[in-house]
Formats: sequence, C-alpha cells, structure tokens
Amino acid sequence: MDIKVNTVSSRQSEPPSPLPQPIMDQQNPSMTSEAQEQRKVSERSAADSCWTLAPTTVDKSAEPSIRSFVGNDDAEKEKNNTTTCLIHHTSSSLKPSPSDEKSISVFSLPKPAIPLSLEDPSSVLSMSLLRKIALVLVACSAQFLNLGGMNQTVAPVMVLADYFQIRDYGTLSWFSAAYSMTVGTFILPAGRLGDMYGHKTVFVVGWLWFAVLSVITGFSYKSQDIILFSICRALQGIGPALLVPNAIALLGMNFPVGFQRNTAFACFGAAGPLGATAGAVFTALIADLLWWPWSFWILAIVCVVVGALSIIVLPGQIFHSLAPGRCPPTFDYWGCLTGVSGLILINFALNQAPLDGWATWYIHTTLLLGFACISAFVVIELNFADYPLVPLRGLGSEAYFALGCIAAGWGSHGIWAYYLYLFLEQVRGHSALLTCAETSPVALTGIFFALSTVWLVKKLGVAYVMLIAMINFLIGSLLLALVPLHQSYWIQTFLSIIIMPGAMNLSFPAATILLSSALPKEKQGIAASLVSTMVNYCISCGLGLAGSIHRKSFENAMDRRGRDHRVPLSELPLLTANPPGLAEIRVESFRGPWFFAVALSFIGVLIAICFILRNRKKVQSNFPASASQRTSRRISHWFGSKP
Repeated sequence: MDIKVNTVSSRQSEPPSPLPQPIMDQQNPSMTSEAQEQRKVSERSAADSCWTLAPTTVDKSAEPSIRSFVGNDDAEKEKNNTTTCLIHHTSSSLKPSPSDEKSISVFSLPKPAIPLSLEDPSSVLSMSLLRKIALVLVACSAQFLNLGGMNQTVAPVMVLADYFQIRDYGTLSWFSAAYSMTVGTFILPAGRLGDMYGHKTVFVVGWLWFAVLSVITGFSYKSQDIILFSICRALQGIGPALLVPNAIALLGMNFPVGFQRNTAFACFGAAGPLGATAGAVFTALIADLLWWPWSFWILAIVCVVVGALSIIVLPGQIFHSLAPGRCPPTFDYWGCLTGVSGLILINFALNQAPLDGWATWYIHTTLLLGFACISAFVVIELNFADYPLVPLRGLGSEAYFALGCIAAGWGSHGIWAYYLYLFLEQVRGHSALLTCAETSPVALTGIFFALSTVWLVKKLGVAYVMLIAMINFLIGSLLLALVPLHQSYWIQTFLSIIIMPGAMNLSFPAATILLSSALPKEKQGIAASLVSTMVNYCISCGLGLAGSIHRKSFENAMDRRGRDHRVPLSELPLLTANPPGLAEIRVESFRGPWFFAVALSFIGVLIAICFILRNRKKVQSNFPASASQRTSRRISHWFGSKP
C-alpha cells in the first residue's frame, strides 16, 4: 500500500511551495559527496516540516471540507486513507522541479525527530491486541465510574433525605447538581492540561484526586451539614473532570481514524449506562446492607486500583522532560479564569433559585456576573489567546450542531433520570434496591445502542444518527410526563427506560467521533473536553431549571387541592413522610419538570432537522458525497423531491 501525501497551500491566494528535487529519491550521479550530504540534510528538514506542521496548518486554515466528518464510507477503509500536509521549504541552494508538486511517497520521508505529542506514537504501532483491549478497558473505566459516582446520590435519594432531614426538593437536587457542575466545568482546562503535560499524566492524577475526595466526602457525614456535603460532592467531581477528556484523548491518539477508533469510542459510550446502573445498584446495596458512606470509601479503593493499572497499561511516560528545541507549554490562564468562573456562577444561580426564589437579589447578581464572565471568555478566546481552551474559530458548523444537540438532549436526560428515581421511590414507595432493578434494563439496551453507533454512523452519517438520538430523548421523556400514578411498571415506565439509552449511547459516541475527527491529533484533549463539558454541565443546569419549574408546579398542585403552600420551610413535612393525598400532589408536580425535558429534547430534534436540511443543500466539489448526503438523496427520492 502506497500512501500519498498531497501538498496544499495554507492560503488560497498563494501557490503551493514546490517540493525539492532530492525528496523524490532521484539520484544524480554527477553530485559530489558534499552535495549528496547536503541533499540528505534538506530531505530531513523538509520531512520534519511536513510531519510537524501538518496538524497546525489544517487547524488554522479551518478548511470546512477537511473538518467535515459525516460518515464517509470511503474514509472508513484504511487502505484509502490519505494524509494531507503542507511542506514549506526555504532552502535556496536547491532548484525545485515543477513536477514534484503533485505527490510523494510517505515512506520516502524520514521519521520526525520530535513526536507530535508527549505520548510516543511508535509505542501504539507495536501494541498487541491484548494491550489495546486493556487500554480501552482502562479508558472506559473513567466514564464508568464518572456516571457511577453521580448515581451515588441519585439511587439512595430517600436514604439521604432521611439522614439529613430534608424538607424541600431544591436542597436534595444539590447533591447531584454539585457533582455534575464541577465535572462539566473543569473538563475544559483538564483537556488542555492533558495536551500540555501528557494525557497519561493528568489521567493518573485524576484517579488520585477522585480517590482522596471520595474518602473525604464519605467522612463528611459526621457534621450532618448539607452545605458541607454538597461542597465535598463538588470537589469530588473534579476527579472525573480530569479523567474523562484525557481518557477520550488517549483513545483518539492511540487508534487511527476509522473502524478501530469508532469502536473504541462506542465502547466508551457503552460504559456510561453500565456505570450508571452499576453505581446505582452498588450504592443501594451498600445503603441497605451496610451504611451509605461506605459507597464513597469503596469507590476510593477502586480508584486507587484503576490508577495503578493505568500506569502499567497506558503507553507513554508519566513524567516528561521538555524535548530539545521545543518551547515550554503555555496555558490560557485568563480564558480559564473567566470561563470556569462564568460557568460556576451561572450554574449556582440556576440551582439555588429553586430554594430562595428568583426574586432574591444574589440570584440575579450571580447570574449577571456569570454571563459577563462568559462574554469576556469568548472575547479572549477569539482575539487574545494564543492557545485557547476552546478553538472557537477552528470548529466547523458540524461541531456546533453536534454540541447543540448534546446540550438539549442531555439536559433533558438529567431531568428524566432524577425525577424517575423520585417518582419510583417517593411516590410509588419502592425501595432503592427495587428501583435499581427496575432501571437495570438501561445497561443492556445501552450496550446495544452504543455498539450500533459504528454501523449507523457509517451508513447514515452523524446528522441522522443524532436525529435518531434526539427522537429517543423526546419519546422517553414524553412517556414519563404522561404516566398515570397507579399504572403498571411494565407499560410506560418500562418503555421509557428501554428507549432512553438509545438517546444517550447514540448521541455521545457520534458527537465524540465528529469532534475527534474535526481537530488535529495534538488537540484531542480539547475535542474530548467539549463533548464531556456539554454532557455534564447541561445535566446540572437542567436540574436547576427543572427545580424552579417543579417548585411552581408543586405550589399549583397544592392550590388546586385546597392546601396552603405558603408555609415556612420548617413546617413542611419531611420528604420521607407520606401524608394522605400527598402522593397525587407530588406526581402532579413531577409532570412540570418532565414536560420541560420534553421541550428540551424537542429543541434537539429541531437542531438535528435544521442541520440535515442544511446538509442536503451543501455541495462539496472536492470530496465524494458523505453518508448523510447520500441518505438525504435517498429520502428525497422516496418522497419525490429534489435533494
């Protein structure tokens, strides 16, 4: 197989620089030994320019056709893979030949002296199949324990409400929202830190942080302070924030574009529902048989074990020295400060509003300050940051479409899951363990949908796969919003539980595949950060907005039944209490958040449809039609319209 390297220009107005004659491996018998030695030096210089400048040039040029990844069948075949790079040769001692502009063989070029990243690419090529499987398992454990850690306060929700003597839903939601808030917020700088210092290094540090803070969170029970426990949950979430983007980046760097990478990302997506189910079952068992803080302490032990395995299994070194001739890594400190501050302030306002009301002065103040910080973050990233946390200019429309769908869909998913557990445990009176058994089908259907993503992306394209995922979000939320109080579990509740994994496990891998292919190899941490940030941050924000809607729905339900809701918080019944007639009021109040989840998922459907319609009109003259475009043509042919 002979892979061809096409030379392109970084600007449309400038002609491509011609390649030097010696790179074509053409021998000149009349050349002296000094001239031949000079030719070898020039070959190495030109080759190093090709290898080291290729990712940066593709990223800065922001060619939409190169960034576009919508499931081209031909791109899946490794035998047709091509590498595009720019060779800039400034040597004036050699005369170029015009015929050399067309193509050269990659195997005639020497290997670069400095690797493209801190991980050693040569170690990837020599990995055995068993080593690759171990790498995927270790990377997937990050997503597995991330969602498992979130469910530590979702499955035993009534156990925690009883221990902390909680009387309102707004306080109870903070236990899960605080965790998701920091996971979604600190993922952005974590991905950049991985690009700078090595993804393996940050990955191992993430396991250490996750273990230590899990121990501290478990011991916070002694104070019986709700605020302290919520703060510990927020700090615990920084551990998965370090793990998830660097795990995805390790998969993106160690597997080539095509079937292997798509399969690795699909396995990563399947680890999500498996971890959520396992975390819920494990936490419920511990709360029932031992004591709920033990779930945090046992999680810490698991984190230490997986962290030790990461040191052995993952390729590359943990501690790196700066390569000769390479500038020290830079970090976007101002972008990190404004971005992280803005995300935390906005999230705090949204999740605190259900407790104190939107009329409270500090809710408005923190919300406005948060939006001001986000505005400053956008200005810094677009105009001042040399190495931005988010490459806003380098992302194509396909990436923004995918992130928009992820934000709407996963925001609705967080609402669906949290209020489903409340409905089953508080309204229907099921135990935490029985509730976990009722939600366990998520794991089985989740694996099926995650592994089918590879085939669906290849046949339909990312746009149609994302549309299918958004429709699943919509149907799953609508089934719960309309569920009667005393209906059997096996009708609407069961259908919703087996449909929703299709939404989660189609959308996450599809968006990850798209952004991983849209950004160069040295920015895989940023690509992973964007998807994971949207998933976790929108879950937290969705819970905050749903909390405000739930509070208003609860007040309206109380008024309709002739009860006064204007009573002090201390006089409200405990959430674990079940006075007569309160079950009907509670299920009525849950419909408000569920219908809000329906609205969010419907927005995701509209975004996916708009992108498909735009994709039908898009003309790519330099590349063959993508899978999404071919699917659009088939559908247009069936309905008798022009694509």
